[in-house]
Parts: sequence; C-alpha cells; structure tokens
Amino acid sequence: MQTQLAPEYKNTLDGQAAEAILRKCVHCGFCTATCPTYQLLGDELDGPRGRIYLMKQVLEGAEPTRKTQLHLDRCLTCRNCESTCPSGVDYGHLIDIGRKIVDAKVPRPAGEKAVRWLLKEGLTSPAFGPAMKLGQLVRGLLPASLKNKVPAKQNAGTWPTRTHARKVLMLAGCVQPAMMPNINFATARVLDAAGIQTVIAPEAGCCGAVKFHLNDQEGGMAQMRANIDAWWPLLEQGVEAIVMNASGCGVTVRDYGHILADDPTHAHKAARVSLLTRDLSELLPELVPLLKPQLTRQPDAKQVIGFHPPCTLQHGQQLKGGVEQHLSAMGFTVMVAKNEAHLCCGSAGTYSVLNPGLSYQLRDRKLGHLSELKPDVITSANIGCITHLQSGTPTPVRHWVELLDEALS
Repeated sequence: MQTQLAPEYKNTLDGQAAEAILRKCVHCGFCTATCPTYQLLGDELDGPRGRIYLMKQVLEGAEPTRKTQLHLDRCLTCRNCESTCPSGVDYGHLIDIGRKIVDAKVPRPAGEKAVRWLLKEGLTSPAFGPAMKLGQLVRGLLPASLKNKVPAKQNAGTWPTRTHARKVLMLAGCVQPAMMPNINFATARVLDAAGIQTVIAPEAGCCGAVKFHLNDQEGGMAQMRANIDAWWPLLEQGVEAIVMNASGCGVTVRDYGHILADDPTHAHKAARVSLLTRDLSELLPELVPLLKPQLTRQPDAKQVIGFHPPCTLQHGQQLKGGVEQHLSAMGFTVMVAKNEAHLCCGSAGTYSVLNPGLSYQLRDRKLGHLSELKPDVITSANIGCITHLQSGTPTPVRHWVELLDEALS
C-alpha cells in the first residue's frame, strides 16, 4: 500500500514504522473473514482493512474525528488478522501507533476519560488487592455487571519450599494474585514436581499492557523498565527463563524488545528479556515425561475438558495446539470448539468494560460453540478469558495448569 506521509510524521519513528507496515498491505481483505468485530457489525471500517485505511488517511494528513477514534477503539487487538494475512502485515503494532496519533488529536468525553483513567490506574494499583477482597466479601450483593468482574474467593494452598538447581522467573501480575491466586500457586507446584524452582521478583508488577493499550504508552513503558530492572539481577545469576501463565502478559513481555528498541538504557536488556520469555505451555514437552509418572490421580477419560485458546496465545504468540496435545498425552480428554476456535471470546483486557455490548456478544458466541462439546470443565490460558467466560456459564472455567496440579497433588 503506497503511503505519502504528512510532513509532521515523515521523520518520526512512529511514522516510519507505520509506513513500513502499510507497504506490506495488498488490500486483499482476507483479514475481514476472521475479524470478530467485522463479523458482528458488517462494517468495513470495523475490520482490519478499513481501520488500516483510516490510519493511512491520518498519517497522510487527514484530520481524525471522533468516528475514527471509535472505529479504532472497537478493535479487540486480537491479532487474528495477523494469522490470516498472507502478506505478513504487522497489524498489532500499527494499531498501537494509530491509536496514539488519533488520541493525541481527538479529545475524549470526560466520562470516558475518567473510566479509562480508573482502569489503567486502578487495575495496576497496590489497592487493587484489598478492593478485590472487599468485593468478594459482598459479592452476593453486587449488581451483575460488577459481579462478573469479581470471581469467588479461592484457597490457593501452599507454595512449594524445595530448592532446585533449575530456576525460572514468574511474573505474579497485577490482577491475577488478587483475583485467582491459585493459578500462580498451581504453576509453582507443577514446576516444583518437575524439579524447577519458581522465583518471583517482588519489585516486578504489571507487565505494562493495561496502560500501554489504554494509550498511556509512556506509563506502560515505565512499568516495563521497572520489571526489567527487577528481573535483571536474577537473570544474571542464571535464572533460565521467564515463564508466563497469563498469555496476555506473555505476549506483551515478548514484545519488550520491540517496544523498547530505541530506549537508550533498556534496549539491549529488553531484547534479552523477550528472548527468554516462555509461555507455560511451551515447557510441556519436557514436563510431560517428568510429571506423568507422578500423577496421583489418573485423569478421567470420560471428563471432557473444553479448551479455549486465548488470542494472545494462538495469534499474538503463534502458539497453537500445544496445550491440547500435551495434556492429552497425560491422559486428559481435551477438545477445542469445532467452530470458530480462532475467534476472540470478547475479553481482550479492558475491552469488556469499555465495549460491553460487543464483548458479551462474543462471549456468548464462544460459549455456544464450547457447549456443543458438553464439557465438564472449560479451560484457558489467560485470566481475562477465564473470568469473562465464567461470567456467562455455570460450567467451571479454569486455567489448564490447575487441572494438572490437582492430578499431581
């Protein structure tokens, strides 16, 4: 796609990066076939190709409007279009640039601005944990819209205390320890059973995704630098990998090298952090032979586990089929939906708060396809997907590592 950058963008890093991405687009429209919002709304401007045209116009000097902003806001950033694109268009990075430029020129209404500020500051605040505990205490009294965001209180059990020569870092995250602490504890126990010690750097906090995707890119990058600084001494001591059990965080940390490529102090460290980041499912090939003999409860072959692969896993990180393959090798009966397994569930970070109408339509569509499997439990690999899907079904929705942990304990 030929692009003539406006003078204000011509010699900027964002302008040059956007132009390089736009040049790969050949207008084919394959991306519209797998775009969730295009499928729901049928509007070209609510599909990747239409949004690319909007961003191209702005980069060429057209004045963005509130309508431009809304079409970009409605993108889930699921990156399904990247999996479909035959030309390798890096749409995820392009939409980050487009939103940044449009938001700088189009003021948001006061109410919308306040909600976005509360999300980016509240979810990443130390006060989030106490607030979640309070919400769980009064959960039964909460209106449905709030109750959907407050999972029932979990008993996470105990953290393993053994020391191993092999060590990996794990990001506790900003919301997961408060909302579903058992995911982190189960991960540590499973890795401990395989002779791997899980280490958490207390100074590491939010991965930076919440602020970055709410267009506080400077705030998000500050969190990324803080995490790198917290991890660096441990990486220099020989910690072999940074293991992510939330694919939404994983796809962001894997992108540190790109996001901080021009950072004068952290570029080389960010590149190494990205290189060492692994989704938990990527460890399964070596974990399965170590853990299978240790199963204290053989999985019930009649228990159907429906697996929803998050977009951040299958499209953002291009990791497909690993969870199903390796859990099946351990005796679990794992199935994915026969229809639209590639489509987003509608969670998409803070999207379910900012665009609830579209988000809940996608959730119900996803649950409808999963229900055809008649699952006893639904699993996923990202806390956002897990809480979002659970809000629409009585079937338990859990992280897959929790089932493996129970079979070992």
